[in-house]
Amino acid sequence: MPLLFLILALPLLVLVFIAALPLALVQRYRMGTMRRQARGWLATINLVGLLLSAMLFLVAAAVTNTWVPHAFLYTAAGLASGCVLGILGLVLSRWEAGRDALYYTPNRWLVLGITIVVTARVLYGLARTWRAWQAGLEYESWAAASGIAGSMAAGAVVLGYYIAYWIGVRRRVRHHRGRSGRGA
Repeated sequence: MPLLFLILALPLLVLVFIAALPLALVQRYRMGTMRRQARGWLATINLVGLLLSAMLFLVAAAVTNTWVPHAFLYTAAGLASGCVLGILGLVLSRWEAGRDALYYTPNRWLVLGITIVVTARVLYGLARTWRAWQAGLEYESWAAASGIAGSMAAGAVVLGYYIAYWIGVRRRVRHHRGRSGRGA
């Protein structure tokens, strides 16, 4: 009985996840554009987690490169592009220095653009995967035809963006603390 429940529940769980994806994207955009207090400790925690994720992602891309041509190259290029976008995001963010705290509001258009690009790339990758699967290609050619390298690059853009952004937030917090007379 539990096995039958698992067999029936798994496709339902996948459908619920797919149905909730648009809501999750809207919430991600709303949270990504809110005014927040810049906190040094939070920037450090986020940065350490993102750097660890980027290292693991690059290792996974190197392994994936065995079956999918250019996966590592696309991932590294996506990470570098994301870092450039993160610097642009820092410049375009609105910074408000208060007496006791520093506040920032990320640029809405940049957050929306990154969200749309990543969403479009994921949907495009799913469509290519579906077509490659229907064509009945062998695994190696199916994996290459599905656009995995491009999808990994899109994910790396997000990682690079947030790495550069949190480095900048951390630096601005330290600078603000130094100017307000409190130690770093």
